Amino acid sequence: MTNDVYTIDAKGKKLGRVASEAARVLMGKTEVSYAPNKEGNTKVVIENASHLIITEKKKKEKIYRAHSQYPGGLTEEAMGHLIARRGIEEIVKRAIDGMLPRNKLRKPRMKRLTVKD
Repeated sequence: MTNDVYTIDAKGKKLGRVASEAARVLMGKTEVSYAPNKEGNTKVVIENASHLIITEKKKKEKIYRAHSQYPGGLTEEAMGHLIARRGIEEIVKRAIDGMLPRNKLRKPRMKRLTVKD
């Protein structure tokens, strides 16, 4: 099997639309030989991520949460702050990661994702 490259131009598109398209390709659903228990072989490249359409309301009100499993260990961060700290690539990766199934194939699928600004 060859490693194909699927390129998505994110310019002028919404985050969820780009993320769902990328997740579908990473799962291998666009291939003829799709099987839910097999990893696909297509690499996904998302270009122009900085030109995604994200509203100011979304940047202010969308909250990413993480818990350290210690008492009082909940940390919350708004989307706008996360973009300023880690970049738009982190937002795109988290959106796609949330759309993939929670199984052993999740990490290898995410390794085939490249987000370019």
